[in-house]
Amino acid sequence: MSTTAKMSAKDRILALLDENSFVEIGALVTKRNTDFNLQEKEAPSDGVMTGYGVIHDSLVYVYAQDVSALNGTMGEMHAKKITRLYDLALKVGAPVIGLVDCAGLRLQEATDALAAFGDIYLKQTMASGVIPQITAIVGTCGGGSAVQASLSDFVFMTESNAKLFVNAPNTLEGNNVNKCDTAAAKYMAEAGVVDFVCEDDAALIASIRELMSVLPYNNTEEAAGEIDVDDLNRALPNLTAELADTALALADISDNGLFVEVKKDYAKEMVTGFIRLNGMTIGAVANRTAVTDENGKVAAKYEDRLTTAGCYKAESFVEFCDAFNIPVLTLTNVSGYSADMKDAKSIGIAAAKLTAAFAGATVPKINVVTEKAYGSAYITMNSKHIGADMVYALEGAKIGTMDAKLAAQIMYAGEAADVQAAKASEYDALSQSAESAAKRGYVDAIVAPDSLRQHLLYGFEMLFTKRENRPAKKHMTV
Repeated sequence: MSTTAKMSAKDRILALLDENSFVEIGALVTKRNTDFNLQEKEAPSDGVMTGYGVIHDSLVYVYAQDVSALNGTMGEMHAKKITRLYDLALKVGAPVIGLVDCAGLRLQEATDALAAFGDIYLKQTMASGVIPQITAIVGTCGGGSAVQASLSDFVFMTESNAKLFVNAPNTLEGNNVNKCDTAAAKYMAEAGVVDFVCEDDAALIASIRELMSVLPYNNTEEAAGEIDVDDLNRALPNLTAELADTALALADISDNGLFVEVKKDYAKEMVTGFIRLNGMTIGAVANRTAVTDENGKVAAKYEDRLTTAGCYKAESFVEFCDAFNIPVLTLTNVSGYSADMKDAKSIGIAAAKLTAAFAGATVPKINVVTEKAYGSAYITMNSKHIGADMVYALEGAKIGTMDAKLAAQIMYAGEAADVQAAKASEYDALSQSAESAAKRGYVDAIVAPDSLRQHLLYGFEMLFTKRENRPAKKHMTV
């Protein structure tokens, strides 16, 4: 058990915000309900502390549920304090951060408590895409609170003492917490529900502060830039060796090695996260074929194919970046779609959603083909055909319909092996190289791996003032 697990709601807020910046709102608000002897129970601030302060000198609104007051349960006035916070945050354009430790709905308040959840859900929905919303689970987050967490943009969770569930593990038929703890941080992170898993409360608070350093504070502002101390012309001599584990490649490309990876434990064949280029925040999406451990050894390998989970992971990330005007970089290495029974029933719609996310995004978009880009999976991965502003290919990259040998076998079925081999070689030279794609205008430049950072810096600087008009509509239906 971490020492910060015993912190009060106020102590957690003070640790999160810049020193001496917290101002409490609604300190005297308390419950109104008196049913079922509720009037006899103390509930300071109705179980939730709300207010505002600054992180990195920028305004944020924050609430922290107090498990010592009616177990932090959600009631009428508890919810009013949170919705009041959202009203203020929307007016001034500042993020909302919730520190959740809640036993769920306050049963004594019955339908008033249900209405409370609904009021918060509505505010979160109105705020979605306008201000960043972060939920940090530092204790119990069950039932309706789990929906509240998932309506946020990013969910943090501690390994040691946090639980997240709609239905508790022991209520699931055939399961119990000792068999499979479906409420644990590890389980929820691998399922893609949780974005960041932290060892304890102190690590969680540090992680939130790091994320806030790269995010814009609303959808009309740019992310706070930093004065870059990294060499703008820095070469990347190790990039080729990092292309299998693109989390390493992205950190190498980024200013001073900064890479804030999102959903690290979910769909590891797809990498998502934030980097900086010349101080500018960039959202990065990359295919990955290997995970490297801290000793530089390969810990896991993946096929160079789009999976259902990978598509959903990238889709939600691209949509967040587009909503908050964050440019998008993709590192593409894909030879097709996942071909197994699990993905067969879902890969079509998942790939369609990712395609729509890239095509619909109006922020600056740059794609880099690192190794292979085959078939319609290549089209999906932010190709020029669906709206990428610039497309680069590393030297030796392959772009085409499919592997040349397989193409020759299909086109020259029944021919001798030597004929198929010769045609495969011819097909590879004429139709599979990055050079052939560049001759048709599908690739803007073929670059050496060690100079990629320079090309990306130039490209995003050039696209800085990009504006793009689209047909008028409420939203897509994909």
